[in-house]
Amino acid sequence: MKPLVVLFLLVSLIAGGVAWWIWYGMTHPYQGFPKEGVFVDVPRGVSRRYVGYILKKNGVVRSKLAFEIYARRHPKRTLQAGEYFFDHAMPGSDVFWKIANGQVFQQPFTVREGETMFDIARELEAGKFMRAGDFLYAAGDPALIRDFAPGAQTLEGFLFPATYELPRHPAASELTAEMVRKFKEEWKQIASPAAGGPADEGDHRAVNRIVTLASLVERETPKAEERPLVAGAFENRLRRGMRLQCDPTVIYGMERLGKYNGSLNGKDLQFDSPYNTYEHGGLPPGPIGNPGEASLRAAIHSAQTNYLYFVANTQGGHFFGATLAEHNRNVLKYRRLLAGLPADPPPPPPAPPSPQKKHSKLHRGKAR
Repeated sequence: MKPLVVLFLLVSLIAGGVAWWIWYGMTHPYQGFPKEGVFVDVPRGVSRRYVGYILKKNGVVRSKLAFEIYARRHPKRTLQAGEYFFDHAMPGSDVFWKIANGQVFQQPFTVREGETMFDIARELEAGKFMRAGDFLYAAGDPALIRDFAPGAQTLEGFLFPATYELPRHPAASELTAEMVRKFKEEWKQIASPAAGGPADEGDHRAVNRIVTLASLVERETPKAEERPLVAGAFENRLRRGMRLQCDPTVIYGMERLGKYNGSLNGKDLQFDSPYNTYEHGGLPPGPIGNPGEASLRAAIHSAQTNYLYFVANTQGGHFFGATLAEHNRNVLKYRRLLAGLPADPPPPPPAPPSPQKKHSKLHRGKAR
């Protein structure tokens, strides 16, 4: 009988030791990974055992077995696939819940209003998210908006400006899909018939036209309050058959062919491109950037004015004019401001008073 007691005590001691070891391994931080932190990629569909293995291999947990046992105690929680970053030691239980809750590594990436797909590609490469060429290849395929804007040649104009939370190495196709999804989500709010949008939501020509016009407005002025005025001036010119003469369209046409060097001169205004609105009438064949909400609304609800012209005022805004004579006066104002002078010349000095004739009276004395 005595050997059985000893055996029972020995088994109990071992079981208690194992339980303590598992408890300690899951409740105390493990200091096994580098000080700069470590990234761990959890593949889709792998077992709890394999997750424990890669965590142990990367020095994130003390024991892969302890992690697996702890994970099996929570059968309703799935370990989420993705890339995780561990920048400090933490208990194994915290590691489990971080992965079970899908707290994958993400960093913000902002697409600013008016940026082109070329701008976005350069910034993605500068941020080491992906190669610029990979993004441009994905953005050059309009399949994502074929049902929405079938005339579009690329995704330009439909990569909605916003802040996106990205993994370290996002797939270009997944990122463009997220940007287009965001555009469609915003479009439903901005351009629904209830909000004064196109009466026919299925009118794809209206979508292409509005987004193209909005992209011009976005590139012309940073001031939200001016955007309906700019849109209205463009609409007035289109109705009169006047060319839009929009500098950003020339820049975009040059950039598409890798010919833009950062500045625009008079010769460039004759650059051979279907986007050049100095050389071609009407709107360009597609958007020249990615407009935000304010510019999209301005393109739908353009201001009803008689303006045909506008010129910069050196304060981020513009002077607007209805006639060429008024426009020329505004151009003079712009040039004076560039020279450091007031926009309007000082009034002329008052004219000197005209000379007045003096009359003298003769006083005759009485004879004495």
